[in-house]
Amino acid sequence: MNNLKELLSLCKNSVSIRVNEHRDYYETVEQSLKDLYDFGNENYKEEIPEDVLNKMIETDTIISVQAYPHTSIGFYRVHHYDLDKAIEEVLNSIKE
Repeated sequence: MNNLKELLSLCKNSVSIRVNEHRDYYETVEQSLKDLYDFGNENYKEEIPEDVLNKMIETDTIISVQAYPHTSIGFYRVHHYDLDKAIEEVLNSIKE
């Protein structure tokens, strides 16, 4: 919970957390990620580490954290299977 509070305090604009939206559309993890990354391409494989992607597929879980720390057009986004790790990754990216 502390990481979420820190993330919220660092962002001048919005923070969004989405969990398992793909299930609302009866999509697999891979189908959903293809839609999120360049409309059908497999660019998500370059963005998401293989071990994380495999666990997302295994657990049928997509947690998406998107944060706008400075402006309403520049954001950081992480997809993961673990909420705490996703928030931590976004925080680390903002702090770098």
